[in-house]
Amino acid sequence: MKKIAVVSFEGEMMCFLHALLNVWDYHEKGYEVALVMEGASTARILDIEKSPHKGLWQKIVEARLIKAVCKACAAQMGSLEKAEADGLPISAALSGHAPLEPYTNEGYEIILF
Repeated sequence: MKKIAVVSFEGEMMCFLHALLNVWDYHEKGYEVALVMEGASTARILDIEKSPHKGLWQKIVEARLIKAVCKACAAQMGSLEKAEADGLPISAALSGHAPLEPYTNEGYEIILF
């Protein structure tokens, strides 16, 4: 099975939505998928549930496809408390950020958004 890690950095909703769409598409097609949220994309945790894309977000959360939310970036964007309250996996192993090496080590192809 092919492994894909989608790393979302951008904070614009449209860019974040494209990351989510691709995560779900890969998942539905049988890929092993990991969503890693870094940078400004962590701010979307605060408003995605109020957007028209709420259903897609909920499916991704329920399928446990979010594998890491960067602790440092979420703190900077003001979304860390919400991420923790929602039970999202927080990662800080790389100087406060989410490392990518574990994914490449496990054979994931990394796609950046």
